Amino acid sequence: MSEKTIILDGFEVLIDDSACGERAETLVMIHGWPDTYRIWDAQVEFFRPHFRCVRFTLPGFDIRQPRQGHSLEQLTEQIRRLIEQVSPQAPVTLMLHDWGCVFGLQTLLRHPQLVRRVVAIDVGDASSPAFLQSLSGKAKLMIAGYQLSLVAAWRLGGGLGDRITRAMARALKCPAEPQHIGAAMNYPYDMQWTGSFGGFKGKMRPLHLPCPLFFAYGRKKPFMFHSQAWLEGLQAQAQHRVQGFDCGHWVMREQAQAFNAAALGWLQA
Repeated sequence: MSEKTIILDGFEVLIDDSACGERAETLVMIHGWPDTYRIWDAQVEFFRPHFRCVRFTLPGFDIRQPRQGHSLEQLTEQIRRLIEQVSPQAPVTLMLHDWGCVFGLQTLLRHPQLVRRVVAIDVGDASSPAFLQSLSGKAKLMIAGYQLSLVAAWRLGGGLGDRITRAMARALKCPAEPQHIGAAMNYPYDMQWTGSFGGFKGKMRPLHLPCPLFFAYGRKKPFMFHSQAWLEGLQAQAQHRVQGFDCGHWVMREQAQAFNAAALGWLQA
């Protein structure tokens, strides 16, 4: 890949426009836990003839940097500034996964003029009452088990926190390489469970989408990160598309070829 790097607010942003030119539509990719910009390698390779591909590692997720949490407001503002920097003349398309869905969609809801459409992967209305009501008791215990382990790892920090985080990533079959995984990535779970860094309570805007959405999700998981009611609401609107894939949480890795083709087909249509 031939990517150039710019520095924005002290962190690296990778831009690949070598195959399509600087005037092509911009595709901004935002990852989740426990990943970095590297999770999008296959997507950049596939989409680069059609889009300017922009990606970065979420603040706090680069374990080479000092451990630091960030509030929801800080994260959405950072994403806003990034979009305005890389595409000042036109709205972008967002491609999101996991926590990237949370922070990317909350940015969209605050600044709808910056986004033309969204491809969201495997996390939908996970902060809504409807989602919580849709979970079985077993699913709630499983979610609490892995997330509270990550909260503990964040609180512990250091080598022990890193080892707990990598062990959990391995148990969840995360595709990220262990050397890029550490406890510093866990602060969103601490925000969720303890309200640190301002938390999420009272700050998450409802997902009343102002633009088209392609929602891709993995079917082969012990529980979903969206409610059936939210899914049906998307399916009832012609501007949106929903597609399930026979894989787990990392759809863009586990079913890269099928996902890429489906997403590109929707974007071009």
